[in-house]
Amino acid sequence: MKIATWNVNSIRTRLGHVVNWLTENPVEVLCLQETKVVDDKFPQEAFTELGYQAYIFGQPSYNGVAILSKLPMSDVSMGFSAILGEAVAEFDAQKRVITGIVNDIRIVNLYVPNGSSVGSEKYVYKLKWLSILHDYLQALLQEPNHLLMCGDFNVALEDIDIHNPKGRETEVMATDAERFALKAVLDLGVADVFRKFTTEGGHFSWWDYRAASFRRDAGWRIDHIYLTPQLYEIAIACTIDKTPRKLEQPSDHTPVVVELSAS
Repeated sequence: MKIATWNVNSIRTRLGHVVNWLTENPVEVLCLQETKVVDDKFPQEAFTELGYQAYIFGQPSYNGVAILSKLPMSDVSMGFSAILGEAVAEFDAQKRVITGIVNDIRIVNLYVPNGSSVGSEKYVYKLKWLSILHDYLQALLQEPNHLLMCGDFNVALEDIDIHNPKGRETEVMATDAERFALKAVLDLGVADVFRKFTTEGGHFSWWDYRAASFRRDAGWRIDHIYLTPQLYEIAIACTIDKTPRKLEQPSDHTPVVVELSAS
């Protein structure tokens, strides 16, 4: 079973790229971020023709998440408040969280806020959002299902996840506070499956559009897949597919794929 995550930076702009990628890489589940479209304008038909059901939580122009699945998905919910209640409903105004169960695997698809700049209101919001994610994941982990959490986390957890970590303490997506907040979430019991297979640096999933970053391979690894222990044990591969980033008008992110054995 293969499950992938991809920040497509507008599903309608990148529809051809996604359809072609799925045709060549028919994963069972694809988690999308930054779909940037309201639900009734999501291009579902293009994916239905490929055998996928689309589960969507979108908004115009910004944010938006979706799960495309070839397998039946149950217990689908959107936002933090579906699990944690109305006390956190304000954080669902931005459509960033969707989850459902496939083959006894709870899939959590996330688009973590960027944070804009260190010390800004958006940075404070990001840290609060990550603290709510901690409570959200803690609640989901009480279920009997295995759990896979993936998406664009907008955090490079280690210096080897950045092409040049010099000065990273003052750069959003790499500050100690962001790393600490995400690690507190992971400490609940999930592990970075990419690092099971690749321990060295120099592997990235996002390249800024500016300054010829992709050509220079000046990237960051901020798109992650995390697994609970039993899933981690049966993972047989996790790869970053750079091919879509080479296309004309690409997303600035590229897919990350995990393969789980049948056992």
